[in-house]
Amino acid sequence: MIAFVRGQFAVKTPARVVVDVNGVGYDLQISLNTFSAISHQDSGQLFTYLHITENAHTLFGFADLAEKDLFLQLISVSGVGASTARMMLSGMKPEEITRAIVQGNTKQ
Repeated sequence: MIAFVRGQFAVKTPARVVVDVNGVGYDLQISLNTFSAISHQDSGQLFTYLHITENAHTLFGFADLAEKDLFLQLISVSGVGASTARMMLSGMKPEEITRAIVQGNTKQ
C-alpha cells in the first residue's frame, strides 16, 4: 500500500491534485479540506488511501492523518462509499463531523 506521497504539486484543483514524485505523477482525489491546506503550497506530502473496486483503482489524498483516519471510519459504515466520505470531508472539517456524530446531530 502507498502510505504517502511527497513531491511537487503539478496540478491542483478543489477535487484532485497530481503530485510529481521524481517524474511519476500520482493523481489523488482530495477533499476541500485538504485543498485548503495545500492551496498555497508548491510541494508537500499527502497521506494516501488506495481504494480498489472492480472498475477502478482510486488514490485518495489527505493533508493529515486525522482526516485520513476519519475517512477510513466513514467508509467502514454500511452505505457510505469513498466518494460520499470525500464529499462529507469537503462539506465539514473532520472535527465538525466527529462532533456531529458524537452528538447524534444528523442535521449538519
